[in-house]
Amino acid sequence: MGRLSGKVAVITGGAKGLGAADARLFVEEGAFVAIADTDADEGEALAASLGGMAQFLRADVSVEAEAAQLVDSVMSCHGRLDVFVNNAGISLPGTPVSLVEPDYRAVMAASIDATVFCCKHALRLMRQGVIVNMSSIASIQGVPYSAAYSAAKGAIEAYTRSVAVYCKVNAIDVRCNSVHPSAFDTPMFQESIEAMGRTLEPEVAAQFRARAARGAGDPRDVANLVLFLACDESRYINGQRFVIDNGGIVTPLGVGG
Repeated sequence: MGRLSGKVAVITGGAKGLGAADARLFVEEGAFVAIADTDADEGEALAASLGGMAQFLRADVSVEAEAAQLVDSVMSCHGRLDVFVNNAGISLPGTPVSLVEPDYRAVMAASIDATVFCCKHALRLMRQGVIVNMSSIASIQGVPYSAAYSAAKGAIEAYTRSVAVYCKVNAIDVRCNSVHPSAFDTPMFQESIEAMGRTLEPEVAAQFRARAARGAGDPRDVANLVLFLACDESRYINGQRFVIDNGGIVTPLGVGG
């Protein structure tokens, strides 16, 4: 029997990257997965590849009305919602002094706004289950060339604890934890590398590319952690952050990946 057998899960930003890896593994473990994304081509293709155990729902979850509709649609179709993975997010380059307002607003909307709205409406209907929020190592380490992204991911970490405590004190049997990956080989990571190369000073850009060239992790490794937090094996874990970075934050600068 799969570790998520009979469960219904929603994964936002699920069309590609870490979200797609989650979706594939969840289906392998017996869950029905609703893949939510703005990228209909990628999302529909992924759902089709997963057969009858997945569906694609187009949703821009940075808009509260669309986050609410997403939750309502899943409940209407399946009558239950057991796992909600808030994976949606974007990264745009910009230091604390070079960041421009449109980029800042876009990053915050796609990351923390989407997470807040989805948690709100998932909890409107969930009385037991699991929420996993995708944060980042950037919330702990700080990434000076992705200042808005660091801020958004830090907000997600703090908000995760708020959700966990809210559920606990109100006797709602929903656990909420955050996952903090370092660099993993996803389309967003590759796009970030290209964007950084265009916007950073040449010397800094070269250093950044050199570190990236050492290799990024396999998204399946993050999916394994998300699966653990989503299944009953982690039933006593709540309100915690989980770093997955191959020792990056405990390694001296310039050593390793």
